[in-house]
Amino acid sequence: MTSEQFSEARLATSFCGMSFNSPLVLLSGCVGFGEEYTRVEGFSNAAVGAVCLKGTTLLPRLGNPAHRVYETPAGMLNAIGLQNPGARYVVDEILPRLDFTETRFIANVSGSTIEEYEEVTRIFDNSPIDAIEINISCPNVKEGGVAFGNSPDMSARVVAACRRATRKPIITKLSPNQTDIAENARRCLEAGSDGFAVINTLMGMAIDAERRRPVIGNNQGGLSGPAIKPIALLKVWQVYQVCKPHGVPIIGQGGVVNATDAIEFMLAGASAVGVGTGLFYEPLVCQTLNQGISAYLDRHGFKCAADLVGALVLNGEPAAVTQVSR
Repeated sequence: MTSEQFSEARLATSFCGMSFNSPLVLLSGCVGFGEEYTRVEGFSNAAVGAVCLKGTTLLPRLGNPAHRVYETPAGMLNAIGLQNPGARYVVDEILPRLDFTETRFIANVSGSTIEEYEEVTRIFDNSPIDAIEINISCPNVKEGGVAFGNSPDMSARVVAACRRATRKPIITKLSPNQTDIAENARRCLEAGSDGFAVINTLMGMAIDAERRRPVIGNNQGGLSGPAIKPIALLKVWQVYQVCKPHGVPIIGQGGVVNATDAIEFMLAGASAVGVGTGLFYEPLVCQTLNQGISAYLDRHGFKCAADLVGALVLNGEPAAVTQVSR
């Protein structure tokens, strides 16, 4: 799909002050640093609202030992280990090769300490990147390896540090591997987050029974794909209750492989919808998603994609036949 072929204005979405071509966001780690996926014949970045770049740390990292990826019956386990060339290389060598007229590009910031998060954010602040996504699921090496994202206090401290380092929109990627995701969202909101990505992967494991060994070289990995969608929908809805009074947007993600999946996330409160593992099933799925969302708008009398956000009808509430554009 070329930029000329994609021009449906009613799919345009506003997110943290940015204008997206459509509600779709290509998720970090699934499309490299934004240029690799355009090599797929028939795909253009203009078909999506934004592209999240691969997770980036201050210094280059080689990542985890093999195996790093394993297909599960309803998804995928991955433990890449944040292999990347380092923030300075990304800004100096990769960003200049991206076409910022096609879509929005969002950096994904990772770190082992709060200081590293802040420094990587500062490097991206001095770049043409449109926004910064904070991956708070990384382990805190100063606190015994506990993931920043599993503690509302540590999550808020990371967000506050990144907020000091940039004026660009900050999107906090929340982990489902915690007790109270809504409380975490509230704390991150107070610390300066402009938006949220909900959810990151769930931790999982695969075992080779014949060899009696874990399949993943790191023993465990992040589970993504259709298997986690019901959990992701609930987490989006819970975070939306925190965000709605403040007008803070959410990227809903976790198991989106067709248009119905995307619409469900929007009804639950997501302003945009992340596509990740679905790209491995069907590299050109975004074209189908855009067409399916558009058809749903026609079928149910909605004027634009933004009217779907939070339009979930709960038990006992009357269903509206037609929504009015905001």
